[in-house]
Amino acid sequence: MNIEEIVRRSGEILDYAVEMRRHFHRHPEPTSREFETIRFLCGQLDRMGISYVNIPDGGILAEISGKSPENGETSPHVLLRADCDALTMEESPENGRGPRCCLSANSGVAHMCGHDGHMAMLLGAAKLLSESRDFNGTAQFLFQPAEEPGKGAHAMIDDGLFERFPMDEIYGQHNNPAYPAGTVNICKGGFASCEDNFKIEIHGRGGHASAPEKTVDPMVIAAQIILALQTIPSRNAGAFQPVVVSCTELFTDGAHNAIPSNVTILGDCRSYSKEMQALIETRMRDLVEHICQAYGATWDFLYTHEFAPTVNWDEQVDAVIQAASHVLGAEKVNGNCSPFMASEDFGAFLEKVPGAFFFMGGAVGDESRDMPLHNSCFDYNDDTLETGAQVFAQLVRERLAR
Repeated sequence: MNIEEIVRRSGEILDYAVEMRRHFHRHPEPTSREFETIRFLCGQLDRMGISYVNIPDGGILAEISGKSPENGETSPHVLLRADCDALTMEESPENGRGPRCCLSANSGVAHMCGHDGHMAMLLGAAKLLSESRDFNGTAQFLFQPAEEPGKGAHAMIDDGLFERFPMDEIYGQHNNPAYPAGTVNICKGGFASCEDNFKIEIHGRGGHASAPEKTVDPMVIAAQIILALQTIPSRNAGAFQPVVVSCTELFTDGAHNAIPSNVTILGDCRSYSKEMQALIETRMRDLVEHICQAYGATWDFLYTHEFAPTVNWDEQVDAVIQAASHVLGAEKVNGNCSPFMASEDFGAFLEKVPGAFFFMGGAVGDESRDMPLHNSCFDYNDDTLETGAQVFAQLVRERLAR
């Protein structure tokens, strides 16, 4: 199928993808409970005659076979991925542009990150490719649960995803209302940061607020630690190395007139490399230890890796740029966008298989109407669904035309 034929079918694909997106939006399910979502996806794949396998941790891997290589070589495999889980939050009936076209039927659960659109877009690409089969090799489609907490990709890898279903390349995308609608935005190297979490427990000696000299005040120690942690990005990381250290929660066992004995600091760190992750953890541990020692307190320190950094492979970034340019025109493709300091568990896949992750722009051009992800007023821009499906399909055709 040539580009003109793809564009000619755009209205049909858009109608289908919009119908799917709105169904998913009406029936959101939270992380690790995407049961009806998966059943519905299986039904759609059955209708299209696409074979699939249910993965034990709750996902689906579907495959479409194209032409076999004429030279007798092993059939190459290219995988496209979409995430499935919704957020546990209430949505607003307004989306910044007016009343929503559809609302969640599940109280306290809503697709405020756009995974409803991601699934619909991938189904649209599968529909295009299942009807044309104009490629050499195998196109794979992964519908992944539990992206939001960073657990889904790791669970699939631990379950033997890459051993059971060999693939040569892997691609994914996320909608982004910060970029103009209908654009593709990508960069080489670090694209989305890792997420590390930390827990610092300071154990002092509490007492009456009127006699602080008789205490080892963990509040003062916590204040010193919180300030000191900001020297990690400003004094330990290089000027061109993106690093964020955020203390986000503080808990005590004190009262308004009692200095506490214990303070707990929780927080979050973002960076783009394993080396920087190790540096942050080491410096944080050193600062906590020495500040607590200086004040005569004891401490406990826990540092965990939640999301791997999403680091794009150069060749696969070039492939996305080329395919998107053929569909959209080069003027709608940004091949050097700014890295993203939020996290995406697709990074775990890119540690195993060459691939790339990109943003599909969704902004209508009015900041007062373009609501950010995870906002109760966020709503997916349906006009971009067909565009994304075309880009995904063209990417498969070009990567499996070799």
